[in-house]
Amino acid sequence: MDTSPRQEIIELFSTFLQFEADQFSGWVTDLRLRRSMQRRLEDGSSHKPTLIAAGQSLEKFWVLYWYRSWQTQSNTLAEGHLAAYLQEPCYWSAQRIARRFTNIQFGVSDYCQMAMAELRTVLKGFKPDRGASLKTFASIVFPSLLKDQLRQRQAANLCSSWGLLRRISKKRFLEALRQAGLSAATIAQYQLAWMCFNALYVPTQTGTKQLPLVDRSLWIAIAELYNTQRYNHLVPDELDCTPQVMERWLSQCATWARAYLYPTVESLNVPKLGLEAGGERQDDLSDPLQDSLLTEWIRQDDDQARQVQQAQIRGAIVTALEQLSAESQELLRLYYQQGLTQQEIMQQLQMSQATVSRRLTKAREVLLLALIEWSQQTLNSSPNPNLIKEMSAALEEWLGVQYGVPNAAFGKQIAGQGAE
Repeated sequence: MDTSPRQEIIELFSTFLQFEADQFSGWVTDLRLRRSMQRRLEDGSSHKPTLIAAGQSLEKFWVLYWYRSWQTQSNTLAEGHLAAYLQEPCYWSAQRIARRFTNIQFGVSDYCQMAMAELRTVLKGFKPDRGASLKTFASIVFPSLLKDQLRQRQAANLCSSWGLLRRISKKRFLEALRQAGLSAATIAQYQLAWMCFNALYVPTQTGTKQLPLVDRSLWIAIAELYNTQRYNHLVPDELDCTPQVMERWLSQCATWARAYLYPTVESLNVPKLGLEAGGERQDDLSDPLQDSLLTEWIRQDDDQARQVQQAQIRGAIVTALEQLSAESQELLRLYYQQGLTQQEIMQQLQMSQATVSRRLTKAREVLLLALIEWSQQTLNSSPNPNLIKEMSAALEEWLGVQYGVPNAAFGKQIAGQGAE
């Protein structure tokens, strides 16, 4: 910030931060707000007795004046004056967040815009009678609101590339690859690599979200699984992939996914193109103090919470699996661990294919029912199509990981299909 902070009342309530290359460069005056303050200061003699009686400073008087005007009249002019007044705590908060989350593409100027989008939240929570000044209150609330925005946006920018690949849904992953302009054949390769990664890069303990370190042994295992599965899902004459290729592919996928989920934020102060008279993009906004478009981003699915929930319900699957008959457990083992087809299981166990299919389906239904009952008791959530679909996916994932993710079961998981 400028070594000479704002001191004049007119400046405090009518000037805003200005940035160049994400660095503070000075103060810019809003002429409408300046004229508003000038008119009221010229008529301010009527306020002096009140100030003397209350022992208030001139700054505190105008803070309360504009705050009460905003409360009682929903005055956009008052909101503008208060936005100007809170520029310092907004800047300090943006700096704190930028220093803490250095791996995010946002800069200080971006965080300032995000913080000011929450101005009404700050004003609604401010209580003048509790002693703290508006600036002090805003200095506390702005950082919390900024962190909430980042957290609610799936926290993808707060995690590593590998954590992001664990959190992103299949739908969004494929959309990110299509947005990158990849061919259908290349997308199929990357999708298979991503599914192999998610099958092997799992929490170290059931019921937790703690993921292991990504080391060379993991990339070797992913490459081996990919090379096994590609015969069933890709062009037959494709060459085997090395661990180095797997790491490079998935790192690039994480970059595309991050760019898709969180496009680069551009400043509203960027000059508009093709206009000889000049102007900025923010000039086209009907009301610069209206709700931010970040509100829409916050509504995105919270994939991180879903991952945690799926990790927790795996404990319920273990209990339900142990209660199955030995024959049902053997069927699951042959199908998921050894990758046998129903015809092969039929020949090995000397039973009809219809019996094999019926008992496999019944075993999965028992496990799924146990999950639904667990959800009702633990999460107090009623069964619905979306919940059942998510639990079915979690069950298939768990069975694949538990039994080693062989060809048949893993292939069905990749294709997004059910059992035969």
